[in-house]
Amino acid sequence: MNESQTKGETRPGRITLEDVARDAGVSLATVDRVINRRPGVRQKTVARVEAAIARLSYRPDPLAARLARNRTFRFCFVLPRGSNTFMSLLEEQVRHASDWLASQRADTDIVHADTFDPEALAGALDALGSAYDGVATIALDHPRVRAAIDDLSSRGVAVVTLVSDAPSSRRLHYAGIDNTAAGRTAGTLMGRFLAGRSGRVGVIAGSLALRDHAERHFGFAQVMGGEYPGLTLLPVREGRDDRERTEAIARQFLADTPDLVGLYSIGAGNRGIGAALEASGRADDIVFIGHDLTPFTRRFLVRGVMDAVINQDAGHEARSAARVLMAHCWGEPVVADQERIRIDIFIRDNLP
Repeated sequence: MNESQTKGETRPGRITLEDVARDAGVSLATVDRVINRRPGVRQKTVARVEAAIARLSYRPDPLAARLARNRTFRFCFVLPRGSNTFMSLLEEQVRHASDWLASQRADTDIVHADTFDPEALAGALDALGSAYDGVATIALDHPRVRAAIDDLSSRGVAVVTLVSDAPSSRRLHYAGIDNTAAGRTAGTLMGRFLAGRSGRVGVIAGSLALRDHAERHFGFAQVMGGEYPGLTLLPVREGRDDRERTEAIARQFLADTPDLVGLYSIGAGNRGIGAALEASGRADDIVFIGHDLTPFTRRFLVRGVMDAVINQDAGHEARSAARVLMAHCWGEPVVADQERIRIDIFIRDNLP
């Protein structure tokens, strides 16, 4: 302390343990014992240290505490194989989140699996064993996958489901949007854009085995059936988020359904649907609503082929999964509002 600084005055910048020790007139080791509730300190000294903490408004530095504990964690993200554009964006965001995790003393691996195949996904999770402290995975709500998540949890591995949930499993947290609400939002937009027209609406999912796709379909059908009786939903078709498959399904809808007035794409494959609409010459007459803002859906919005995109922020989801796993491993609280993933609605006029 210099001559111009008296006891109780603080230096500029973050208050440190050294500041607390100096203010209380004790050693740094004593302050550390008081803060960590270790024995061997007289009650009178404890009171002096606690008074100094209150007077200086000391707040622990989480990273410094982690460094002092000299712990390093290992995390794994299990992501889909394939050419799904949104999942490619998600993987890019996971790699960005991995850079942050590295600064927090956590190493990150990425493993790819067929997330449409419950046996393949469960096998990938089983193969992780106890090698990781935390796992984030795209989930299938299937008994085999739930069992694999539960097995990881029983071995002390924290599991966060990402984008698609398995809520009855022992997963720690779900990082994704409310997909029933997203489906209902799509239904409301479809009904309002069609503005009293009657006809049939085609629905294309990736797979209803994915809970996010099943919940979106449920929400969409709820609104369509309850609020727009002039619109009839065609049986849902599954394209496994593949561009060529979804294009073939869209072409079939267009060829077989003269009174087709709308198309709702629950998952990926929007590039194929947009191509089919443009080739048919009916893009101006059919309301096309889908999910996830990608370079392709952005282009279709600008061209007027798509009418609306319901988006989930891949970066927010990746960062949320990383934060929750990190907080769990350090025994720190999670800020629920920070981890809530918003539903965004984009039309041509509000593209970011």
